[in-house]
Amino acid sequence: MWAYVVNLAVLISINAILAVTLNFILGYAGIFSIAHALFFGVGAYTATFVAMKLGAGFLSATAAGMGLAAVISLALALPALRVRGEYFVAASLGLQMLAITVFTEWKSVTGGIGGLTNIPPARILGFEITQPEHFLVLSLICLILIILIIRALVRSSFGRSLKAIRDDETAASALGKNVALLKTLAVMVSSSFAAVAGSLFTFYLSFINVESFVLEVSVQIIAMVIIGGTGTLLGPVIGAVIVLLLPALLTYLPYLPPTEIGSIQQMIYGLAMVLLMIFRPSGLWGYGASQERKRGAP
Repeated sequence: MWAYVVNLAVLISINAILAVTLNFILGYAGIFSIAHALFFGVGAYTATFVAMKLGAGFLSATAAGMGLAAVISLALALPALRVRGEYFVAASLGLQMLAITVFTEWKSVTGGIGGLTNIPPARILGFEITQPEHFLVLSLICLILIILIIRALVRSSFGRSLKAIRDDETAASALGKNVALLKTLAVMVSSSFAAVAGSLFTFYLSFINVESFVLEVSVQIIAMVIIGGTGTLLGPVIGAVIVLLLPALLTYLPYLPPTEIGSIQQMIYGLAMVLLMIFRPSGLWGYGASQERKRGAP
């Protein structure tokens, strides 16, 4: 039972990183992307390649994944500069589908559908992290650091400019804000931090394949952000906890066939998002966040 709880906690912390990083562009910059799983995958595959081929440790492999994700994110930032709304959603969808094709067909690097196995354990300063409890500590440290960095960015002039673009891009541009540069930097920051989740994921499981980075994963991350509350620091974390705990709780319901859990889970997610949009559009944590904003906090 303890091993199951620790495993669930690790997965929640990794998904919380994905939700927090997506919220940085969705909640604070108004950039609605459904390609976040792409950068999750880039971080995972890059960290795996660097660790297996070059013998790099966790920090070096993660840094490599962050750098490559930041470069590839320019492919997402470019349409963000030219189109908005549903047109950008369509562009990010195309990028996500292209990534799935690359992950599937580039078998020499990604292993294709079969994936990659025997990934070496994470090493930090010569110490191997093999115990799930130790990996939980590492993932929580990464989550807390990313939240603190995003908190600092949101409270800076950079963050205030992003929120101005979110609220009225035309007015922000008229006030002298470099909209193109700000959007590009926001997407690069979000994508590079999403790669950290990918690195944690691959080192924890010692196995990855393309199924972990498909469109459904991007949609699930969006659900975490919306359920928890966009434009808040803790809302996405709460959303990740709810979304990851739900299937675990469903397994304890009597007379529920295991094969039906996935379908019921998707129905609950959809119903929850519809109800939230009607009765609580700011998300579960949104009310508290609105009060903080009245006091001057992000």
